Amino acid sequence: MNMALLSYKNLMVWQKSMDLVLAIYDLTRNFPKEEVYGLSSQMRRSVVSIPSNIAEGNRRGTRKDYRHFVVTAFASGAELETQVELSKRLGFVQDSSRVDELLDGVMRMLNRLSQQLF
Repeated sequence: MNMALLSYKNLMVWQKSMDLVLAIYDLTRNFPKEEVYGLSSQMRRSVVSIPSNIAEGNRRGTRKDYRHFVVTAFASGAELETQVELSKRLGFVQDSSRVDELLDGVMRMLNRLSQQLF
């Protein structure tokens, strides 16, 4: 199967990462005001990077480029995992179960996709 022919919008990993974006925006909405340019902003940038890199890689045209962007999306997911954990430790988040579930699923799918692109 030619991965580039499959639109990124049809990929479950892109769809789930878009759900994750919405979940992070919802989660960070009630962070303290002093975090608007801090952790909240960083988490939002990290999460938006995931579906953005999937889309860009899909449109690049080569498997090598596609894999590079999928790996970059995976790295953004790792950043986000750290930021979610930090937000818990700082007491900004009481329940992150929805985010944790989505993030775990997205990370698993990105890992599989990067392996398929070898």
